[in-house]
Amino acid sequence: MEKENIAVGLDIGTTKIVAMIGKKNEYGKLEILGVGKSKSLGVARGVVNNITQTIQSIQQAIYEAENNSGYKIKDVVVGIAGQHIRSIQHSDYISRNNPEEVIGDCDIDQLISQVHKLAMLPGEEIIHVLPQEFKIDGQSDIKEPVGMYGGRLESSFHIVVGQASSIRNVGRCIQSSGIELSGLTLEPLASSDAVLSQEEKEAGVALIDIGGGTTDLAIFKDGIIRHTAVIPFGGNVITEDIKEGCSIVEKQAELLKVKFGSAWPGENKDNEIVSIPGIRGREPKEISLKNLSKIIHARVVEIIEQVFAEIKLYGHEDPRKKLIAGIVLTGGGAQLKHIKQLVEYITGIDTRIGYPNEHLAGNSDVEISSPLYATAVGLVMNSIDKNTQSAIKINRNPVVERVPYPRDRVVETIKAPEIETPVVVDLDVKEDKHVPNPESTETKIRRSFLDKYVDKIKEFLDNAE
Repeated sequence: MEKENIAVGLDIGTTKIVAMIGKKNEYGKLEILGVGKSKSLGVARGVVNNITQTIQSIQQAIYEAENNSGYKIKDVVVGIAGQHIRSIQHSDYISRNNPEEVIGDCDIDQLISQVHKLAMLPGEEIIHVLPQEFKIDGQSDIKEPVGMYGGRLESSFHIVVGQASSIRNVGRCIQSSGIELSGLTLEPLASSDAVLSQEEKEAGVALIDIGGGTTDLAIFKDGIIRHTAVIPFGGNVITEDIKEGCSIVEKQAELLKVKFGSAWPGENKDNEIVSIPGIRGREPKEISLKNLSKIIHARVVEIIEQVFAEIKLYGHEDPRKKLIAGIVLTGGGAQLKHIKQLVEYITGIDTRIGYPNEHLAGNSDVEISSPLYATAVGLVMNSIDKNTQSAIKINRNPVVERVPYPRDRVVETIKAPEIETPVVVDLDVKEDKHVPNPESTETKIRRSFLDKYVDKIKEFLDNAE
């Protein structure tokens, strides 16, 4: 039996928790084996505020994914978001003792370790250290310094920072759910892997992921992440406004938003009315779709303007920082009718809706191709890049074995379902020889740092017990 590289991503959102199991097929596309989805009860604006409820929601999503796929989940890559996330730009350098020696990974590690010594605000920790360009002896715009000569190695970094307590709470929920934490990824980075092409990242693009509790922003230029931000508003505040403005319950408000909602008020006529059933025998309530659109429009404009303020902060008006590929909308909020047109109207930048189906196998479920699952697909892709073996196939069929006894009696003994042990097979086959691409310095840095950070969280949780 061939060893399968099974990857698992866990998207802990404000409205839903999604566990997704997948693997790469023979064409290099992502084949989704199972998806588990549960209502998120203990999370507000991307931050855990009820450990017990969050654990129950995670367990429900994991159980459903295992049932759908026939795989037992061991560990997961988790997405981190929330209003506590912020990013900073920082430059640092090292002076090398022997400029006649070529620059190696150890020099990059030394530079990274200096970045770790940055003084953060109380209670904050570094989540990601993402390199921008390197500079060697004054020569700038170097993307790959390893193998070059030089005495002074300098680099600019994009550093993502978050509250240590919030991150550890997520780690505690994962561990208490009976699974291990194999990696942490900033959710906008995971979403960008799922919906953006390399050409868009090179040209310059802003990804806006509109979730239930938060709206995440990630800006790329020249193939490098330039800016990230988390806006503490999402689809839930739109639902809340509809609930208050129309005096209806939250469930009805959510249904109204999804089925009849539009971000553009001029689209609806004055005589378009929806009748909402009254609670416990009360009279039905009639809602004007034009008024509904006005409520939605006001809140969406507020969210988009805050995101646009972050894009301006990045400096997109500078010709060297221009976003040639425009804006890509994803997440559950991207499914709102006419939101693309509204974003183009407010920002003046070309916009498209981002679907994760570019990386998915052709036989994937239509629902998984929705922007709603962009982050979960990105987390699975992140797990595959780590070469994880995050799940093991369960043999559900009992084996019947006949044991001969004296007097020709036959007793049937049924063995319990066993978990197949994965066997490592030499993948160097002549017919389909795969030559791995050399890892870039950026990938090495992201991987080595995240591995250290995850180990740090595991150590903290073990000591806390």
